[in-house]
Amino acid sequence: MKVIDLIHSQQHTAFSFEILPPLKGTSINKLYDTIDTLKEFDPKYINITTHRSEYVYQDLGNGLFQRNRQRRRPGTVAVAAAIQNKYNITVVPHILCSGFTKEETEYVLLDLQFLNITDLLVLRGDKAKHESIFTPEKDGYSHAIELQEQINNFNQGIFVDGSEMKISQTPFSYGVACYPEKHEESPNLEADIYWLKKKVEAGAEYAVTQLFYDNKKYFDFVRRAREAGITIPIIPGIKPFKKLSQLNMVPKTFKVDFPEDLVKEIHRCQTDEDAKQVGIEWCANQCKELMAQNVPSIHFYTISAVDSIKEVAKLIY
Repeated sequence: MKVIDLIHSQQHTAFSFEILPPLKGTSINKLYDTIDTLKEFDPKYINITTHRSEYVYQDLGNGLFQRNRQRRRPGTVAVAAAIQNKYNITVVPHILCSGFTKEETEYVLLDLQFLNITDLLVLRGDKAKHESIFTPEKDGYSHAIELQEQINNFNQGIFVDGSEMKISQTPFSYGVACYPEKHEESPNLEADIYWLKKKVEAGAEYAVTQLFYDNKKYFDFVRRAREAGITIPIIPGIKPFKKLSQLNMVPKTFKVDFPEDLVKEIHRCQTDEDAKQVGIEWCANQCKELMAQNVPSIHFYTISAVDSIKEVAKLIY
């Protein structure tokens, strides 16, 4: 069943979460541990992130360095297939503009189709660490809408070179990202909503938000989106606050604000364990308020927060 169908079929707020592929050269067992920890809450789907190549510098030992490109977390397609096979849960691999050419994207789509994985989350992706602004690959895309167009053409049996497929397969369905506090590169929230509407018009069936800690900003974003004519489900993306250093790191990394009440609670904490408990309580209250407003699903970002998410889920599901 497609993600959009899973969302619409639920009488109560669904549970889902996102994981990262293992680092190159490491085992998938840690991911299985994460799923085993959270599967008791009946996840309807699991997202698997995709990561672009980055430049790394190898010391040649003679005073010189060689610049190479390396993907630290390959394996999104394989991880998605392994999870689907082991747990029989719908998987949603991320597919990016960032770091990928049109042809590379086409090969990913072909591999996923062979595996009968037909749900995607379509994203532009972040700029490379060495870039000051986002720069697409030479034969890649600058915007998620362009990537949507390639997927739509693929669904219609047309390759990137314009040739036609001989056999049609199950088409892909997909969601996109949205930002209740606006994307860091957007001039204002109105522009963000404009582009979200364009992504919906291009075929997006639902949207998942960037993480946030202030429900008022989510509710305001949804209201403005509805006023703009956007009717697709807008899934809140949530991550519990975990440790004291995140007070400065999270706003800097994700370009989101902490509510003042949460900041006051964190400032009272003496240890990371104190902060973790505040984070669990805040997140649970966030989720309860969202569920009271009948959000169709809550999507949890698990990196470094699996144990906290489990505690939150025990309180709300």
